[in-house]
Amino acid sequence: MGFSMHAFTLVVPSYDEGIAFYVGTMGFTLTADTDLGNAKRWVLVTTGGAGGCSILLARATDEAQVAAVGNQTGGRVGFFLKTDDFDSDYANMKAAGVTFEEEPRDMPYAKVVVWRDPFGNRWDMLQSKK
Repeated sequence: MGFSMHAFTLVVPSYDEGIAFYVGTMGFTLTADTDLGNAKRWVLVTTGGAGGCSILLARATDEAQVAAVGNQTGGRVGFFLKTDDFDSDYANMKAAGVTFEEEPRDMPYAKVVVWRDPFGNRWDMLQSKK
């Protein structure tokens, strides 16, 4: 099989809030913003680098989806952002106002730090050990 991860969905309060953070703050690329009618859009933002994966931003439209915003993985870190320049990216994210839950730490597998998007989703940023 030749599978690769194309995209995953994050439920957000609004498309524009998702774009503002992931493109405006994080510097991801807006790769699609297509009107599907009935107030629905196909919004993809993509990380940089080789093999970048896309995030499909989905606007919460009912009570269950609104309740899931920021808690899509039950409070666990659910998303992992790999970097080749941890210190620089950490400094840039901090300067941009990204919320970090801790100071960076060295683990046997990587240098890592936990951060949250403005919606409450928990992420790891990591740089693998060579």
